[in-house]
Amino acid sequence: MSLTQARPASGAEAMETVAPAVDLVLGASACCLACVFTNPLEVVKTRLQLQGELQARGTYPRPYRGFLGSVAAVVRADGLCGLQKGLAAGLLYQGLMNGVRFYCYSLAGQAGLTQQPGGTVVAGAVAGALGAFVGSPAYLVKTQLQAQTVAAMAVGHQHHHQSVLGALETVWRQQGLAGLWRGVGGAVPRVMVGSAAQLATFASAKAWVQEQQWLPEDSWLVALAGGMISSVAVAAVMTPFDVVSTRLYNQPVDGAGRGRLYGGLADCLVKIWRQEGPLALYKGLGPAYLRLGPHTILSMLFWDELRKLAARGQRQGT
Repeated sequence: MSLTQARPASGAEAMETVAPAVDLVLGASACCLACVFTNPLEVVKTRLQLQGELQARGTYPRPYRGFLGSVAAVVRADGLCGLQKGLAAGLLYQGLMNGVRFYCYSLAGQAGLTQQPGGTVVAGAVAGALGAFVGSPAYLVKTQLQAQTVAAMAVGHQHHHQSVLGALETVWRQQGLAGLWRGVGGAVPRVMVGSAAQLATFASAKAWVQEQQWLPEDSWLVALAGGMISSVAVAAVMTPFDVVSTRLYNQPVDGAGRGRLYGGLADCLVKIWRQEGPLALYKGLGPAYLRLGPHTILSMLFWDELRKLAARGQRQGT
């Protein structure tokens, strides 16, 4: 059977599909490209999420205030290059996580699972969970590198890593192999809900835009509109899990490799709620949306356009 298949969509031109292995490469490439543009927002978001950790509102200094103020604070403390802290680890994470995620989602589509009621949500969640597990060590290092800054502007625990490889080596030496996956309990639900929301709403939103016939069916603007709608859903459901994930990855550990602040996902949620208030679960929402929005739009747009090119190439080669 040919790798190029047509999947009908109501009121729209059939959607091109490609082989899962091709989706792996295209998904990873698209998300890495988007990461280059959105990493500064990730740095700001990480600092805001760690600010005032387990302290009641109004009882701690706030070196980072709002989006623009936080950007300026990062630049003052770390220079312009500080806005790209953790970029190498971020690219590694995006490549690993999204390569696995898009590959598994493509497999589900090829098997017809995404055509079943609720199939896109389930497939997106499972694919996201697998991707999050594979990419967890890279996200651990990314978070810790982005939190690092000068003492006067420091928020959260400071790990003092010098590089991505140095960080991985330090964690391996001090905590063993399991230490590289510390915090994965927060990362998996984070990416599950985000992936399910992104992949499900993007497919539905794109099909809806095509049905309205506002834009040419082959236009990149269709994918852009779908990504814009999808990004709202992603930010809404993902931010609380994002805050928890950041805290779990950045917390200090004891000699046995156990977290000194949180025992896991549920413990972290309860402690944030009790000591900082429920709104603390949406710390950094502005930068989170500004990061998730463009990242979702760019990654889904790049992925969609690259898939079209790959599908056309496959069709011409048959």
